[in-house]
Amino acid sequence: MHTLTVKDVRIDDTFAEAFGMRATAVIITADSLRWARQAALTMTGFATSVIGCGCEAGIDGELTVTQTPDRRPGVRVLLFAVSTAELQKQLQTRVAQCVLTSLGSACYAGLEGEETLRLGNALRYFGDGWQISKRFGGKHYWRIPVMDGEFVCEATTGLTKQAVGGGNLLIMGRTAQTTLAAAEAATAAIAKMPDVITPFPGGIVRSGSKVGSKYKGVPASTNHAYCPTLRGAVATALDPDAACVLEIVIDGLTSEAVAAAMGAGIAAVTELGPDRGAVRIGAGNYGGKLGPHHYHLRELLP
Repeated sequence: MHTLTVKDVRIDDTFAEAFGMRATAVIITADSLRWARQAALTMTGFATSVIGCGCEAGIDGELTVTQTPDRRPGVRVLLFAVSTAELQKQLQTRVAQCVLTSLGSACYAGLEGEETLRLGNALRYFGDGWQISKRFGGKHYWRIPVMDGEFVCEATTGLTKQAVGGGNLLIMGRTAQTTLAAAEAATAAIAKMPDVITPFPGGIVRSGSKVGSKYKGVPASTNHAYCPTLRGAVATALDPDAACVLEIVIDGLTSEAVAAAMGAGIAAVTELGPDRGAVRIGAGNYGGKLGPHHYHLRELLP
């Protein structure tokens, strides 16, 4: 494979292949940022891949008291799914079980859209008839009594059908330590970008996958070409100086947001250099058969 070089880091002349998704966003607030983040982290647990989790979700960013509807500290959470029905299901169950239950929390729409998903309109029944409908500033809210006071929840939140899932970078290094340093630098840079999440633990996945398996009914399996321990047993994609590979998967509300995040990640890795970070950056694709969004690394270089 032809490669380019930026600050002595090799960049594969390839593309990351991504696919269309449905997405929504909510704003979670609490009396402290600690508790707003706690609700968000609980809500986005077990949401790494639609293959097994139903949705992909994560924290888009922290919000100051001037950026939230109730002037309390908060966070914005993004959720992605393959269908509107699944997105509605995941939103409803996760907010009900993880935000409604969290100390001092409130939940508001985090996205404007012509189409909407039910938020408070679905959760209000928990109030058992004691819930109160309130309209303020052109918006509709529900006030649901709970044991520490009340849970305020906006009636609906926006839906977008322009979201993209599966943008990715493959980061290869000489050691596990330097590869992790490069991956952490990339995720830190991506975290500063708006409208994107990296849904895997810490934004990093070690068990990169390929489509299909030798076993019937298994939709995805280990990406053997990038497994260092299989180097002598399979047609490897690794160079002799690569002993570890980590993947970063990126979901975004728009294709442009995913491209910008990938560019930020590449810039962070190349800035670190091969001695302290990665020796090579690649991307996962399936020859254009998986999805219509193709992000060519050479077009994203710093």
